[in-house]
Amino acid sequence: MARVKLLQKEEAPPKAKEIYDKIEEGGARIINLYRALAHNPSVLQNFARLGNSLLSKAELSPKLRELVILRIARLTGSEYEWAQHYPVALEVGVTREQTEAISHWTDSAKFSDEERAVLQYGDEVAQNVEVKDKTFQTLQQYLNEQCIVELTASIGYWGMVARFLVPLQIDIDAQPAGSAQDLTGRKR
Repeated sequence: MARVKLLQKEEAPPKAKEIYDKIEEGGARIINLYRALAHNPSVLQNFARLGNSLLSKAELSPKLRELVILRIARLTGSEYEWAQHYPVALEVGVTREQTEAISHWTDSAKFSDEERAVLQYGDEVAQNVEVKDKTFQTLQQYLNEQCIVELTASIGYWGMVARFLVPLQIDIDAQPAGSAQDLTGRKR
């Protein structure tokens, strides 16, 4: 059970109600993450904007983004994040075998060299913040600077999401996202 009340529309502050309305009008669902964030509508609004930018307005391959999100979910123990992003990952081309191997990706042959470079970078950013020169140089073989910036922002963002979800014990939604469109409301 969540450690903070998950605010339904009728009990949310007026500004949060407006944000809920915009999310729903855009075709997305109000998820429990947003219901917790609604205690501070300004944070909710900006939190959702950044997440939506990274999900729908980025050049970075959605498959690479979702691989790193699933990895962060495993590193942080964020079952909520896993539940929301597992179907999105499958939708964008991550295989079931890759999802099963994500916890031990370094020992798995299920990942391409590009995916391994992204996962190594993700691990170093998420666990150490600092990244080895060799890791960064390997990443540069596959991603341009825009994608590297988007990947780094994604690692930071979904790491922050996990650090919100886990300590507040946010309940997994009864119906997790089935697609990225459920989260953003936009077709990509």
